[in-house]
Amino acid sequence: MTSADAGSNINSDDRSQSLRDKYLQTIEDIVDRILMGKQIISKEYIYQILVERIELGTSEIFEGCLSETVQGIERSIASQPDEVKQAKLKHRLNALAWIQTALGNLQDERQAVAAVNTTIDRIVTAAPTERLNLLLQALDPNLERKLERAQIQLIITRLQSVASVNLEPADFEQLRQLALGLDRGLKLLPALEPHLVSWIYESGQQIGFGGVTENGPWSLWSKQVSQPLIQSLFKTIGLQRSISDLIADRASAPLGGDRATGDEGEWTELAIVLQSIQTALVTWFDGQMYDREWGQRMAFSTLITFAAIWCELANGIGRATGINSSHRDAIAKACFQVTLQVLRTAAQRPNFPLYGGIFAAFSGETLRDTLSYFDLPLKQVAGTQEKGRLLTILGYSQQALGQIDRAIALHREALEIANQAGDRPCEIANLNHLSRISIGQKDYAQAISYSQRALILARQTGDKLGEANALTNVGYSEVRAAHAIDRMDEEIYEQQIGYLDRGLKLAETLADKQSLALCYHSLGLAYLTIQQPEKAIEYLQQGTKAAQAVGDLYLQGLNLTYLAEANHSLQKNGTAVFYSCLAMYQLHQIGAKEWRQSASLAIVLQGQLGREEFDRFLTKYRPNLLPAIGVDGFDYLPMLLTKYLDGGD
Repeated sequence: MTSADAGSNINSDDRSQSLRDKYLQTIEDIVDRILMGKQIISKEYIYQILVERIELGTSEIFEGCLSETVQGIERSIASQPDEVKQAKLKHRLNALAWIQTALGNLQDERQAVAAVNTTIDRIVTAAPTERLNLLLQALDPNLERKLERAQIQLIITRLQSVASVNLEPADFEQLRQLALGLDRGLKLLPALEPHLVSWIYESGQQIGFGGVTENGPWSLWSKQVSQPLIQSLFKTIGLQRSISDLIADRASAPLGGDRATGDEGEWTELAIVLQSIQTALVTWFDGQMYDREWGQRMAFSTLITFAAIWCELANGIGRATGINSSHRDAIAKACFQVTLQVLRTAAQRPNFPLYGGIFAAFSGETLRDTLSYFDLPLKQVAGTQEKGRLLTILGYSQQALGQIDRAIALHREALEIANQAGDRPCEIANLNHLSRISIGQKDYAQAISYSQRALILARQTGDKLGEANALTNVGYSEVRAAHAIDRMDEEIYEQQIGYLDRGLKLAETLADKQSLALCYHSLGLAYLTIQQPEKAIEYLQQGTKAAQAVGDLYLQGLNLTYLAEANHSLQKNGTAVFYSCLAMYQLHQIGAKEWRQSASLAIVLQGQLGREEFDRFLTKYRPNLLPAIGVDGFDYLPMLLTKYLDGGD
């Protein structure tokens, strides 16, 4: 060691000792002030003292002094026999607890400031095409230290201050736009916040794309803002029009028009507003104690809806012709990043629906578009646990749309990712989904293989939900396999129905409505297969209610289809007309190919009964149909039947 190094170490040691002495005295002074009681001492007052006296980068030294003081008093209390003196020491300990709280707040604040400074440095030194992406990355709600409004305000201030010195004009303008956008977004929130959940109390409207309405939340929110892009976006969503087309058209409009320009401030403003709405809705839904399952389901649907919005925004800006390609690509990349942030939030939820799809917020055409939009951002993500879970629900949703090959590919990819990530519940769920797809393809040997693998793994890992679904799949696939080769003797029947019953009982114990819906559905089909329609109806009706409760429109439509078939086999023709038409409409609405199965039965009934009698039954059941499909839906039924006869999709 050189003499210079030795001198440096001595100076460092002296500095540390000096700070220790200073901080020990500061702690003593604060405790004395609290205990003297000559003035009101608040936690905020203590916090301000610490701000003034603890030098930057030395809070760990202060924390060590505080810990040392606390331990010293605790030892004194333990060895002090005098109760009066013990009580005085405990008062000092309580005062130290106040200091610990204030120190924690100060450390959090300084860490937040340091994080903001790091973010600003990264943005300023980055290439212009990366700045928007980096800023939206900093706003990610999945970060361990999520930015609060105070930190966002600090980012605004820092961006504006660095934009005022030593920068090229183009860089200055870009940073100014980013800051102004954040500022406008924060200033919009007070007008929006009173209306974020108020609409829920006024009507049973659905979040997202469930139906066209001018009185829903998006229309309400559009009336609270005047910013052209945000107002147009809200109106477009409320009217169930294409977000992608809106953005592409606005960004391709002639200069001077009412359009979304390349002003990145519009996008930071939009990010603040959409994230605030998303957070408020998810928080409200998660807080519904009287119906937690409904609330959790709606919270998940809300997240998927907002992910879809950002996907469409990315798609739209990517198609724009009025912005140069590098700028356009930068904005699209930032939008995709936000899509992934929202999807990651959804995938990390403890109530992630491994056995459901994403139907609650989407109608058929929108669902099909949304699933295709999700392809691109998910391809950019490594094979994480979150990706495996998202692919699982996308696979189930693709199955509902009749995209069987795509569904199989998604479930197989999810299965591989889940296996590598050690996510056993997700692995089991995908085995179960692949089993059910194989049943639909009449590949019963493969279905039995998948379901048995799921059952073994579920029992090994204690996954009761996976076990319930696997038992159901084993039983149902073996019933169908035996029926296919005319081997439905009593022994086989009892064994396989036994699997189904055990799966149902386990699902009932777990109170998982999605699994209950699948179990009821499978039992209903099994009894229909062995020609016991009365028993089938009993389970299919319960399955319909369970599917409705979880918003699984696909499974609900399938149950209605088989209810129509069961009633038809019992020659209850009026009821069969009702169920076949209801199933046909609902399945068509979500784009499921099975609508043609229901339509086929309705046409058969029309032929057997005659057009006049068929229409008489429709009129009779009109009061039962209207609550489910509305007047427009009822009037559309004859057109759907014609569409089926014409071979349309």
